[in-house]
Amino acid sequence: MFQAKAYSATSKTSPLAAASIPRRTPNDHDVQIEILFCGICHSDLHYARDEWNADMPAIYPCVPGHEIVGRVAKVGSAVTKHKPGDLVGVGCMVDSDRTCPNCKEGLEQFCPSQVLTYGGPDKHGTAPVTYGGYSDTIVVDEHFVLSIPASLDLAGAAPLLCAGITTYSPLRHWGVGKGKKVGIVGLGGLGHMGVKFAHAFGAHTVVFTTSPSKKEDALRLGADEVVISKNANEMQKHAGSFDFILDAVAAEHDINAYIQLLARDGNITMVGAPEKPLSVGVFGLIMGRRSFSGSPIGGIDETQEMLNFCGEHNITADVEVIPIQKVNEAYERILNSDVKYRFSIDMASLRAE
Repeated sequence: MFQAKAYSATSKTSPLAAASIPRRTPNDHDVQIEILFCGICHSDLHYARDEWNADMPAIYPCVPGHEIVGRVAKVGSAVTKHKPGDLVGVGCMVDSDRTCPNCKEGLEQFCPSQVLTYGGPDKHGTAPVTYGGYSDTIVVDEHFVLSIPASLDLAGAAPLLCAGITTYSPLRHWGVGKGKKVGIVGLGGLGHMGVKFAHAFGAHTVVFTTSPSKKEDALRLGADEVVISKNANEMQKHAGSFDFILDAVAAEHDINAYIQLLARDGNITMVGAPEKPLSVGVFGLIMGRRSFSGSPIGGIDETQEMLNFCGEHNITADVEVIPIQKVNEAYERILNSDVKYRFSIDMASLRAE
């Protein structure tokens, strides 16, 4: 065991602050990573402020961060996938049972024994729970360590480990590609990645937003059309025409307005997580044999596929790079939707403390 630098919260009302945390000494199958950048996900804020309550109660001190990019510092004697000096990433999970049907199909994200990168059970006994990427280093089993294409900007690559795979996975699952008409609802941290991927897959991509000011940005990111969702006439023009819609909105909204835009056998998938339940009118689904679903992240193999795809197409998140000392300010700005479109923490700022 050794001590690492980190930023942690000691209660749901306390700001994140410099701390020292324990990390396990790498075992035979472990990779120790020097963290270079860590993206900020809205989930980090929810957990640090204990806003998930019974669903995932926060245990303090907590160290958020599951969009991790870094360089391999050390490897265990049995590690074969990575070597010192490699550029690697770690996403939302750091372990699973690897024996259940989901794991055997490469769908570790559905494993009932999945261990999250922060706030999960630490089976090694190093700490009460796992500690995330707001740190100078992390130790992870090689199976959950991903290769980062050297061509990618590392600050922009960090959010790919959550925002990227969260949008890539359902687009791939529902067969988005050339000849398909795809809608992206919401142009935020998730939505902007959905636009980039849908465009790269060759789909006709339509962005739905409540903000006319976002139209220019949506087109820059790859949208073919932009619809102002508050305009009933604009919405009606697209009725019954979409093969797939990705809904990335976490606020309360009328999901039925988008279900009506689906063609026969079309699907709408939620990746945004509104606090209050959405009311779904079943007739909108029944009459068009439409479907309504949700999707989390992807498995390890699919996440690596996504990263390779990003390397081939030069896709990264649009980020604002900040020092770790501004993380609390960044949390407040996230609440005010004041970022385009993701924060990425430069961990050199932590090592300098």
